[in-house]
Amino acid sequence: MIRCMAIDDEPLALQQITAYIGKVPFLELASQCQSALEAHRFLQNDTVDVIFCDINMPDLNGMDFIKTLTAPPLVVFTTAYAEYAVEGFKVNAVDYLLKPFGLQDFMRAANRIQERLAPNAPPASQSTNAGSAEDDTIFLKTDYRIVKVSISNIRYIEAMSEYLKVWLEGEPKPIITLLSMKKMEERLPDTFMRIHRSYIINLTKIQEVNKNRVIMDTDTYLPIGEMYKDTFLSYLNTKFLGK
Repeated sequence: MIRCMAIDDEPLALQQITAYIGKVPFLELASQCQSALEAHRFLQNDTVDVIFCDINMPDLNGMDFIKTLTAPPLVVFTTAYAEYAVEGFKVNAVDYLLKPFGLQDFMRAANRIQERLAPNAPPASQSTNAGSAEDDTIFLKTDYRIVKVSISNIRYIEAMSEYLKVWLEGEPKPIITLLSMKKMEERLPDTFMRIHRSYIINLTKIQEVNKNRVIMDTDTYLPIGEMYKDTFLSYLNTKFLGK
């Protein structure tokens, strides 16, 4: 197993990286840190094979942190700022992931890591069970039944205490299941995004974004939470055409 450290001061971004690490069979999460200083303390007593490191962080940015290490492991930089790319490769980074990135981008970086550390092993795209175009189904327990659900048919997911409401295309009532948002997030592909502590949406089903709301249809207006706003707006910027 390849031991990994994830560093990001944004909780949502850190959660995404750790979830992606968990989807790759040959990667193992050794530590997750919200600052370079926290990571430094961990590395004083332990080692990792690779660091997934955000660049733009308070106190000590990721680039400067890596430069302080006398024998740095492999590094993959993650950031929302494209201007850091050239500088990232100057410190011999394995890859550079521009936020918001999806599972496919992460797999590319994972395969490059494996090529360096275990060149004879099969690539992640062949060995991972993270999900594919052929694997578009999940099973949810509701009442006394187990229901098969097509992931691409999910419009959005709403948290309701310990339960989730899973709203499907063309269905007037949701499927209600006992499940956590975290567990659901880990299973969904990167066409889904959490925009609020209570909502995960299918990005392909968005009809309009108006101020701090996502409009899914004429009757469904979902709020964008403050801690999720930056990630969601970064996604919109990658799709936006115009000035």
